[in-house]
Amino acid sequence: MIYDDLIGRAGLEDILDKVLAGQRLSLDDGLRLYACDELPILGYLANIVRERKSGDTAYYVRNQHINYTNVCNKLCKFCSFYVKPKDERGYVLTPEQVAARVAEYDEAPITEIHMVGGVNPKLPYQYYLDVLQAMKQARPDAHLKAFTMIEIAQIQRIAKKPLEEIFADMKAAGLESLPGGGAEVFSDRVQGDLFWTKADSEEWLEIAQAAHLAGLPSNATMLYGHIENTEEKVYHLVRLREVQDETGGFLCYIPLSFHPERTELEDLPGPTGCLDLKEIAVGRLMLDNFPHVKTFWIMNTIEISQTALWYGADDIDGTVMDYEITRKSFTETQQRLTQAELLQRIVEAGRQPLERDSLYNIVADTPTLLAATG
Repeated sequence: MIYDDLIGRAGLEDILDKVLAGQRLSLDDGLRLYACDELPILGYLANIVRERKSGDTAYYVRNQHINYTNVCNKLCKFCSFYVKPKDERGYVLTPEQVAARVAEYDEAPITEIHMVGGVNPKLPYQYYLDVLQAMKQARPDAHLKAFTMIEIAQIQRIAKKPLEEIFADMKAAGLESLPGGGAEVFSDRVQGDLFWTKADSEEWLEIAQAAHLAGLPSNATMLYGHIENTEEKVYHLVRLREVQDETGGFLCYIPLSFHPERTELEDLPGPTGCLDLKEIAVGRLMLDNFPHVKTFWIMNTIEISQTALWYGADDIDGTVMDYEITRKSFTETQQRLTQAELLQRIVEAGRQPLERDSLYNIVADTPTLLAATG
């Protein structure tokens, strides 16, 4: 086969043997994969793992994103979303306003509400519980995914309670899982330069472990395309894999591309499709114990995400509705695809769409949906 010749010329025969045998790749293997400039080889290898785990299926979800505040005191250089405390552009949604945001899409059959925000030092502990309760009351059947590990670190700081108690309170208020944001790259060097005020990598991982032990699964992310190096990215993946060995609580890995517009790193080049595909492929190959890898089409574009379904990704996220974290201006926030559009894009890519809920349970019969959407 042509790929066997290419893999031979790239010197990756031993990695192919490991992939075919279902063996774990080493840190050194990860470095070699990143060093490989033959993108089709990485896609070929990653697709073996992807189809072993998910076959021809491409998962999607009908979801809504809500950001409860853009006020943040972490001052991350790569962030275009936050404003400092006292900035006139800052906002905090009341629980009633959050419920109203949920109600805006009453007519859409959404199964997941995804909520994150800035680290706002003025918000009391009860606020977070009230917001969860408001969303659950507004849409009782929707799965509530909320608060990154970085937000949980702030919540614990103001609550002055053990994480076990905080997660119990939040579950009682309606929380069902956590997103994977805020991990950035597990590197003291990068943290010292770009996000020195945030919880460090070990604290992020400890909070994730505590959430999993409390019965709250989560996702995991990595932000790439800024000042990180290859060794730091491989270390990040290996640490995620180690925690997953312990808890089994990560549902999905989501590599996130850095977009420099409107950030303090605006002079850096923007992401490329080749880099996006490489990160998805290497993540799929290294994270053997993660059941799913997502291509987040909002950041990667829907066209690159279609290709990513052959580079290790088995999840294309969802309808999203509104997304404020990465955008060119404060007014360009509506980024959505209808269910019919998502189905069409997945079929165009040569995959079989399957609607899931937040825990990857099947929601609807896809052949029926395809017939209904034409």
